[in-house]
Amino acid sequence: MPADRALIAAAAAARSKAYAPYSRFLVGAAVKDEAGRIHAGCNVENAAYPQGTCAEAGAIAAMILAGGSRIVEVAVAGAGDALVTPCGGCRQKLREFCAGDVPVHICGEDGRLRASFTLGELLPQSFGPEHLECGP
Repeated sequence: MPADRALIAAAAAARSKAYAPYSRFLVGAAVKDEAGRIHAGCNVENAAYPQGTCAEAGAIAAMILAGGSRIVEVAVAGAGDALVTPCGGCRQKLREFCAGDVPVHICGEDGRLRASFTLGELLPQSFGPEHLECGP
């Protein structure tokens, strides 16, 4: 599946709004929901480090607020030589709302596509809502 350029642009634009005065490591993320709508988020740090939030969590929250319930595509934008993939916690947060075959595009700060994975490649043998009797 080719990457949605608007999704990638939204992740790169969100990155520019990140609040990261301590690490200076800005990250933007965007998710596309089942209706094709794009929702973006950025990382927000806090002086009490564990209280910050990741860009992916912000994008998911924006999707839920807008009435979306399923993620069909993800983009993450970050700087540096290494790929800025979702952290372990965000991989699990994404798993709550998308299947293992959902593409996760990793982009540079300029929005250039650097790599694409499926969520299943990033989080193999994952635990999800279907493992719980009360899950959706």
